[in-house]
Amino acid sequence: MNQPSTDHTRAERHADWVERDRTRIWHGFTQMSTFAENAPIIVERAEGRELIDVDGWRYLDAISSLWVTTLGHNLPELNEAIVDQLGRVSHTIMLGHGNKATIELAEALTPRVPVADPRFLFASDGAAAVEQALKIAFQYWVNQGVEGRDTYLSFGGAYHGDTIGSVSVGADGFGTDIFNPLRFDVVRAPGFDDPACMTEAVRMIAEHRDSLAAVVVEPLVQGAAGIQVLGAEHFLPLAAACREHDVLLLVDEVATGFGRTGTLFASDQIRSLGEFAPDLMAIGKGLTGGYLPMSATVAAGHVANAFLGPDLGPNTLYHGHSFSGNAASAAAALAHLRLFDEWDVLSQVQSAAAHMADALAAQVAALPQVRQVRQCGLMVGIELAPPADGLLWGRKTAKSCVQQGVLVRPLGDVIVLMPILTSTSDEIERMVAATSAAIAQLG
Repeated sequence: MNQPSTDHTRAERHADWVERDRTRIWHGFTQMSTFAENAPIIVERAEGRELIDVDGWRYLDAISSLWVTTLGHNLPELNEAIVDQLGRVSHTIMLGHGNKATIELAEALTPRVPVADPRFLFASDGAAAVEQALKIAFQYWVNQGVEGRDTYLSFGGAYHGDTIGSVSVGADGFGTDIFNPLRFDVVRAPGFDDPACMTEAVRMIAEHRDSLAAVVVEPLVQGAAGIQVLGAEHFLPLAAACREHDVLLLVDEVATGFGRTGTLFASDQIRSLGEFAPDLMAIGKGLTGGYLPMSATVAAGHVANAFLGPDLGPNTLYHGHSFSGNAASAAAALAHLRLFDEWDVLSQVQSAAAHMADALAAQVAALPQVRQVRQCGLMVGIELAPPADGLLWGRKTAKSCVQQGVLVRPLGDVIVLMPILTSTSDEIERMVAATSAAIAQLG
């Protein structure tokens, strides 16, 4: 277990790396004036579920490196797939041309995504996939000569990325308030923490049906809201209302996709209960197993067909990124999908999630510093209950966990645990024990 170092030479080396980082790198969602005070680790390499810093100290990656790493770090199978592709070609233009690796990936994803007759528009990050989907939803109606379908319904507590469109459909908070002059208005239903959120959303769809281009929703879990969880059955009325009022349904599975909730996609759990067929879908994060940046907007066939027409005509989607459909990323994603099957990863997730639930109940839930524990699959939010504002309990807990060799991430005063899907029972116990010990010290 890592402990605060008494080796002054080592401490000086670490401090030097932190200072070099602070001097030249601007970290996202980070106040750089306090960067060095919050126990940053400086990673040099990784093995399995552990990150190894510049001094050789190991940290259990209990947040899957911002929810992207699915099977582990430095896996020979994924390394080999990328090296093999690099020996062929790393990247080629996808604007009007194609590459073999990306075609094979799209074909492999086709039977797995909950979208009918899917078409894939690739990008690099989840926010870009959401942004693409918003533009597609808007132009879908324009291409059919339907006027006034220019707004979206989304939910309180939602987070869909940090580009202007994705920030607009996302909720307030997350530092978005300063950008309000740039954000467009949306129809806002309550968040998942309100039991009436779906009833209200269904009512709003009926009320605003003539102006809605799409409903945007994270299925089952609002991750950045502190792992707010809503049962699969609640999403069926939402989908039915979209069908009844002819409104597109856009599901954001950037965070919930690729096994995090116990099924390949969270939508699969909803579909097991009834009709749930998204018109548009955003995927990312775990698509390549956390190896290379890649995301995709998945459009149902009937949506994509609305963009067909004369060459260079107005129905064309004039949108595309330089690195869209990157071949090396596609090769990693394709190998990742194969390993999901070969290793029976979803069974491992279900077993690990049950173990996690038991450990949290035994070691964390009853602590007086804890208000609530929320879990869906291997997505966990531990909401702390500080007696006053400004105590930074989330920061203090994360720092203490790092000192114990476990990397977690606070969202305000919610501690997020997002284990790599192949985490062992011992590793689950280790991350829960470290979190429990860190929380117990608060006061």
